[in-house]
Amino acid sequence: MDWDFKNIEELLKLCRENDLPISEVMINREMQLGGMRRDAIIDQIDTRLRVMNIAVDRAISEPSKSMGGLIGGEASKLSALDESKAVCGPIIHTAIINALAVAETNASMGVIVAAPTAGSAGVLPAVLMSFYEYHDIDMDVMRNGLINAGAIGYILTRNGSVAGAEAGCQAEVGSASAMAASALVEMLGGTPEQCCDAASIALSNLLGLACDPVRGLVEVPCQTRNTIGAVGAYTAAELALANVGPHIPLDEMIQITYDVGRALPESLRETAKGGCAVAPSMCASCSKEAAWQRARSMM
Repeated sequence: MDWDFKNIEELLKLCRENDLPISEVMINREMQLGGMRRDAIIDQIDTRLRVMNIAVDRAISEPSKSMGGLIGGEASKLSALDESKAVCGPIIHTAIINALAVAETNASMGVIVAAPTAGSAGVLPAVLMSFYEYHDIDMDVMRNGLINAGAIGYILTRNGSVAGAEAGCQAEVGSASAMAASALVEMLGGTPEQCCDAASIALSNLLGLACDPVRGLVEVPCQTRNTIGAVGAYTAAELALANVGPHIPLDEMIQITYDVGRALPESLRETAKGGCAVAPSMCASCSKEAAWQRARSMM
């Protein structure tokens, strides 16, 4: 049997015909096309989950300044917040901390899992690790969530874009949010159709998001946007599980996201020439940094 799929329609057809979740179809595809054994795939998944977990823990337990000096210590500060002031509830609060932490680890040259990119690497681990902490699930459920996210990420990459330089931050954090939303639905026992509904909702909610990194660094506003991607994934999953589904199928939403991304002006596609990157306060900090770098070079 041919387990390959090129879009969501083909993926869902395989799920229906074989009565399988997205994760199992993806495993069969990897075994068939990649010539990999199931245990080898699971080993790779476990490695990525470990890296995600370490990336979260590192920034919380050992906060450090980013290479650009714009962020550092945010996850640790939030984790120390008095519980009575955590307005989002424990699972979302934890997801926010996790997203901040991975973004900090990335910006301070730590090891992360690009999921699907380094700039959006905080979203998926934020969701997976917070879900694992507050739900009574075993590792197989976690593994299936990550594999499910990989299937959605593959289709997003194949038929759309996950690059901020090509299609804005909607292509990075938006895609990560879609992957995480789909993973959540499968981990909660939802159908493949509901997984794809959640991904479509998550994408549509971040449609048009600019990529405007201050100083051209993956720090500001990238770090806090990872938190929005994580929270958005929880929102989208809950809507889909209640069958408050999207009016636009995921295949169409992927194309729409790509088209909108390509329509964004160059200044809003990772060039640091628009949006937050040209805020007067940020430009002033860039000038100070440049002066400091010039002084250091003369020492």
